[in-house]
Amino acid sequence: MPDHKDPADRGRRRFLRDSAVATAGAGALIAGMSPAQGQSAAIVTSQRLRPQLPAGVMSGDVTGDSAIVWSRADRNARMLIEYAADESFADTIRLQGPLALARNDYTARMDLRGLPAGRRVYYRVRFQDLTHESALSEPVSGSLMVPAGAQEGAVRDVSFAYSGDEAGQGWGINEAWGGYRIYESMRRFRPDFFIHSGDQIYADAPIQAEVKLDDGSLWRNLVTEAKSKVAQTLEDYRGNFAYNMLDANKRRFCAEVPFLVQWDDHEVRNNWYPGQVIGKEETRYGERSLDVLAARARQAMFEHNPFRIDGADPQRVYRAFRHGPLLEVFMLDERSYRGANSANRQQGGRGADFLGPQQMRWIKQALLRSRSVWKVIASDMPISIVVPDLNADVPKGTFEAWANADNGKPSGRELEVAELLRFIKRHDIKNVVWVTADVHYASATHYAPERAQFTDFKPFWEFVGGPLNAGTFGPGEIDRTFGPEVRFVGIPADMKQNRSPADLFQFFGIGKIDAKTRALTMSLHDVDGRELYKVELPPEA
Repeated sequence: MPDHKDPADRGRRRFLRDSAVATAGAGALIAGMSPAQGQSAAIVTSQRLRPQLPAGVMSGDVTGDSAIVWSRADRNARMLIEYAADESFADTIRLQGPLALARNDYTARMDLRGLPAGRRVYYRVRFQDLTHESALSEPVSGSLMVPAGAQEGAVRDVSFAYSGDEAGQGWGINEAWGGYRIYESMRRFRPDFFIHSGDQIYADAPIQAEVKLDDGSLWRNLVTEAKSKVAQTLEDYRGNFAYNMLDANKRRFCAEVPFLVQWDDHEVRNNWYPGQVIGKEETRYGERSLDVLAARARQAMFEHNPFRIDGADPQRVYRAFRHGPLLEVFMLDERSYRGANSANRQQGGRGADFLGPQQMRWIKQALLRSRSVWKVIASDMPISIVVPDLNADVPKGTFEAWANADNGKPSGRELEVAELLRFIKRHDIKNVVWVTADVHYASATHYAPERAQFTDFKPFWEFVGGPLNAGTFGPGEIDRTFGPEVRFVGIPADMKQNRSPADLFQFFGIGKIDAKTRALTMSLHDVDGRELYKVELPPEA
């Protein structure tokens, strides 16, 4: 760390500070830390007085020249960040950030701006105790890749990972098995970013200390108070997010790979929808309103992830990220605006909503404006895999996802799929690919109008990753409305349901765009990174 007493060094940092902006209550920028802070390591000798960072560091929502850096303290403290374009931190920019307070579960984030295009940025996070101002945490380091600019010769290859479904069905962190070792497998691919396709937690799935496996051995979970019951309070939901950060593999991954996060159902409760009231058949819940539970879950999710909060709509989950001239990612929210789960055969009306009118207008216009070669739509549920709602407190024949299993003309939520696919075709929007998770097995599906009941669309691919660390299920029934041809399934057709992670049916996907050919290669991998399926998609001119 440079000598903070050097006036020339302070002056240089005063100049550099203007190239970055700290938002979300970040407070004033500083040119350098105070002499007291710089000398704190010598002053504070008691580790007990130093703030701790139990969740490490994390970055996300990277786009253009900006990125969110996130961390969590163990007490009231102020976030301090320094970052540079080289690992030696030779030319460092230092920022004084927001307060991490109990009301935000001691989480804090900063929006770093003016980052160098096409470069890896290295950062360090510390927290300053608010009671003992000379007490600083040890620094925790991370890095992130900034998208390339559009200048001639600046475009480079782009890669990303995607998956979902974490700590589900009672399968938690088993340190003897290697913990969430799929995160280490993904890290070795060095993706530019990771799309978490939802079910980041299983708030409705308590974790027991031991689960007996089919061979008689025991799966031993790390357990916490928050994971011993279904989540109902804000503290319960916070504890579910904090649980996953106890895994060393995930913390290491988070420190190196930026996240793009969306939610699905288990962040709140299985198969939930707005306005739902939990029926008497479900006895574990005292709070019956899903709107109340969802509000608590959303707050915890925003607190515990590097979201860039939209000041005009601070509850918004759907958003887009341009990753240079080769790629733009569109993150959907298929929870907040949907109608009630039903037989899903409506011919219109708000009951058939899945994205809802406002989000539908947004995704259409965002796709239309995009100038990137490839457009990846991150959907938290698959298009043609039938997902029945089997909760005891809903009627039989109720569906949870887009598909309604009738194999006919679009109806219910399928109407929105048809509307969006028709828009893409009529505006000749090229190179659209869908990625998702939710169903707890991997698959690759090609859609074509010549096989479909609805034909007014351009052919496209959908790739399913997951689970990250949860029970394996499937394969699911396929609805034929949009002409799906399943090219790959990662599990046996007659597989026992809720297979444990020990059976190795845990999956993720990798996308790679070649800067020279602009071809997108999509591959699917198992928990240890072995390639199971790969297809190269040439760009449409």
